[in-house]
Amino acid sequence: MNQLIAHLLENLILDFQGDLDLDLIREFLKDDDSKEAKALHARLVEDGGVSDMLLVLADCLKDYVQQGINGEVVREQLLLYVES
Repeated sequence: MNQLIAHLLENLILDFQGDLDLDLIREFLKDDDSKEAKALHARLVEDGGVSDMLLVLADCLKDYVQQGINGEVVREQLLLYVES
């Protein structure tokens, strides 16, 4: 999860640039056996890719731009996405 969060933070424009797809997320999460990582992967497989996650995440993170977006905020938003 930490590598994924770092990647998202580095590419945040209120939209995410780059080549983030399900295969790259699998690569980021391959050594992460956490419940959150497994739940995120399952949700992305269920959704058929990362497009919905990126749209929801960018939309939700707009609320945090003035307060500051950090790894913990991104983690919270990813977990909310998984649970929705």
